[in-house]
Amino acid sequence: MRPTILIIATFISVAAADVALAQAPGNPSPEEGATCPPDIKGEPPTVGGGSSAPLSDKLARSKGVICPPAGIDRDMQVTPPGGGQDRPARALIAVLEQHKLLDQPIRLTNIGGRGGGNAWDYLKAQRGNPHVLAINSPTIISNKLLGVSDVEYAQLTPIANLYTEYPIFIVRADSPIADIAVLKQRLKNASRVWISLATAIGNPNHIALARLTRHAGGDVKALTIDVFDSARYAIAHLIDGKADLGVITAVSAVPELTAGTLRTVTLSAPEQLGGVFKGVPTLIESGVDCKVGMWRGLIAAPGIAAGETSFWERTLAAATATAEWRAELAKKYWANTFLSGQGERAFLDEELTITTSALGDLGLLPSKAATA
Repeated sequence: MRPTILIIATFISVAAADVALAQAPGNPSPEEGATCPPDIKGEPPTVGGGSSAPLSDKLARSKGVICPPAGIDRDMQVTPPGGGQDRPARALIAVLEQHKLLDQPIRLTNIGGRGGGNAWDYLKAQRGNPHVLAINSPTIISNKLLGVSDVEYAQLTPIANLYTEYPIFIVRADSPIADIAVLKQRLKNASRVWISLATAIGNPNHIALARLTRHAGGDVKALTIDVFDSARYAIAHLIDGKADLGVITAVSAVPELTAGTLRTVTLSAPEQLGGVFKGVPTLIESGVDCKVGMWRGLIAAPGIAAGETSFWERTLAAATATAEWRAELAKKYWANTFLSGQGERAFLDEELTITTSALGDLGLLPSKAATA
């Protein structure tokens, strides 16, 4: 039997037939993961609402487990197809298979919980196994800073940065929030605006929201935020009328934007995007100093050999150089920010510094982290 490659992304794992999931005794398999605590009743944890407690403390009330919205199976541990962590895994697997860059089968498994924390926990337990990788995102940095997870990227093996996608601010088509000027007015009384956010407190979506709120004169800590493990859940919550505003990555809402169910008010990016976002003003154009984006990368288990790391770096460089991958970037409004090797590790170190500063400046860090 040919060995199978296990690639684990933040919420996604790709596994091969002969990879023994039992090789990490006492740790949950990708199919097991955490579920909503009994006291959550299928609703997402709500943070903010005017309390002076750090947002990370409020998030801890849910034990770090983010739930699907009401009406979705509360025992579901996986993120749905089309979510922010699922998309890069599927796109990458398609290119790897089409160009036969791997001679082993690949299996994709979605692992939900703590904005990717459950998947990274599983990856950490796979020490020395080069067949297991995971989709990586800024949440691996913010989770550690906010006390949501003990795992940080330095405990794993960073392989590459694949691309960056940008946050959008969306409302229902019939929303009274007609444009960013109206949104700024609403955010002055931040506690009165209900937010549907993907996929974690402290991620670039949240940082963009916080910067806009502060620019508008609102209290960042007063924001009432429902946090979901997938943008698709956040969109459903918004459409259902349970939030006034959604903050997610751009491509996640393309079906609803195309159908006219939702509208984009503004977005965080260095410049305007095309397609369904043509003409939508950036935060920078509206006077807000913000162009943060949600990068996605690939990270491997700890303790793999240098040659195995180099193999994955070469394989990903080949995959991301294909016409098919470049077409996927354009189709999904992704910016090409590929990095590997020392460049990737330096990038993550810089992101740690930037994220620590941003969260501290916005008053989102626990007191210990803020003063460290």
